[in-house]
Amino acid sequence: MTENHPAAPGDEPERHQQPVDGGTGQSAGNSPEPVSPWARPQPAAGEHQPFLGSHQSGPAEPAGPTGHGATTPAGATAVGAGQVSGQPGGTLAGGPGYDPSAVPGPGQQPGQQQSQYGQPGQYGQPGEPGQPGAQPGQPGHPGQPGAQPGQPGLFGQPGMPGFAGHRPRGRGRGRIVAGVAVLTLLVGGVAGGIGGYVGYQAASDNQSVSNALSQPTSGKQTANAPAGSVQAVAQKLLPSVVQLQVTSRTGSGEGSGFVISSDGQIVTNNHVVESAATGGGEIKAVFQDGTSVPATIVGRDPTSDVAVVKAQNVSNLPVVELGNSDNLQVGEGLVAIGSPYELTGTVTSGIVSSLHRPVRAGGESGDQTTVLDAIQTDAAINPGNSGGPLVNMQGQVIGINSAIYTPSSGMPGQEAQGGSVGIGFAIPINQARRTAQEIIDTGKATQTVLGVSVRDTQGNSGAEIVDVSSGGAGEKAGIKAGDVITKVDDRRIDSADALIAAVRSHAPGDKVKMTIGTNRTVEVTLGSQPVTVK
Repeated sequence: MTENHPAAPGDEPERHQQPVDGGTGQSAGNSPEPVSPWARPQPAAGEHQPFLGSHQSGPAEPAGPTGHGATTPAGATAVGAGQVSGQPGGTLAGGPGYDPSAVPGPGQQPGQQQSQYGQPGQYGQPGEPGQPGAQPGQPGHPGQPGAQPGQPGLFGQPGMPGFAGHRPRGRGRGRIVAGVAVLTLLVGGVAGGIGGYVGYQAASDNQSVSNALSQPTSGKQTANAPAGSVQAVAQKLLPSVVQLQVTSRTGSGEGSGFVISSDGQIVTNNHVVESAATGGGEIKAVFQDGTSVPATIVGRDPTSDVAVVKAQNVSNLPVVELGNSDNLQVGEGLVAIGSPYELTGTVTSGIVSSLHRPVRAGGESGDQTTVLDAIQTDAAINPGNSGGPLVNMQGQVIGINSAIYTPSSGMPGQEAQGGSVGIGFAIPINQARRTAQEIIDTGKATQTVLGVSVRDTQGNSGAEIVDVSSGGAGEKAGIKAGDVITKVDDRRIDSADALIAAVRSHAPGDKVKMTIGTNRTVEVTLGSQPVTVK
């Protein structure tokens, strides 16, 4: 086996991305036993753990707010708080000596009050009505209220000696005047508001009222979608995207694929259909119009995570247009199409977030590592999107959606989150195209190899050669054990996976320049080896 990865002393454990559909593909390091598409790996505490992507039957259900306070005004007791001028011996309400019972009740006139025991008092015959006292502020001698019904009795007579807080009438009058002024301002404000409201209502009555509910329904839009829009891409690609439903003895799952020939050849991920190949299961292809037909595996390559299946009893299918993934630029717009969580024909959009990401996806049984020279995108890719197309804004397929990054939940014993976090990975179509063509032509795929075993270096300064295969491409180029490869052409190499991804992005027989250390360069003609499929 070439391109093995023995761990260097002191190396940290690697973090893996996992495929995004319901196949049984495993990340390196898992047990060799096939895993049901229902099963998901349990992350170690604090470890970023990838998620085995394709969605399983029975998607998780998704898992949403207040009152107003009011303030009340402070008691407005200032207006008219003093006794009215001309009344006998008045005091300020609430001041010392104030008798609350002297406050007129409903229906009473000022000066009317029930006696303490409810009967008219026996003293205080009526004198001259309403005359002021002889001294300023003193009660008039004859001017005391009499014993008519409602007049005060023996106790609590206004102006009796001992009541403090008497103030000259002039001050009381000033307060009253001030109170009247305030009241006038308030009334003026209300009157202005009423006048404004009446004017507004009069103006409103003269205006016509429009209502959206009374408008006629707009006609159906028949114009074509703008070129280069997500809408135009979706209209072009959706008829050629299929859902693949896979059942086997170990369980069931589903993924996506896209039609590359009118007679039913479909490209998808190996990990989408792997359980059907190894578990004696079956595959159904479901098209955009709901048509469902059986499909069979033409061939598959676990090392590149590419497979081809053939839909049965179909013809004249619309096929996709393949683009050139070598022309992609970071920031370029992209569209992802597939069947996440069994939602067929789902369209999401984003950009090229990065290129040449070395990503480990699922292998056949845990011992077969797939290293992708991946396109990174922020277009939402979720379980069930695996195998679906990643498309440029011209409607050309430039990648196969394959894996997502899934952070650990951070809690021991809890599963990692299983949805898009804006970091998805796709196989470049140029690499997948070559593999798919080999599978269609021969039923098998070949793998591009360097003929060496590598491992990470301390400090991620390159890929260290551990062993060189006799007669392999590396030996022929003069590469020796202990060499550290730092570049392939102009591409920087900082890990063993980066070197493998760079090699596998090429076809067998391609010539590349490799930099060893800082200044030594060798030219290598890359070799090949058949992919063994169990």
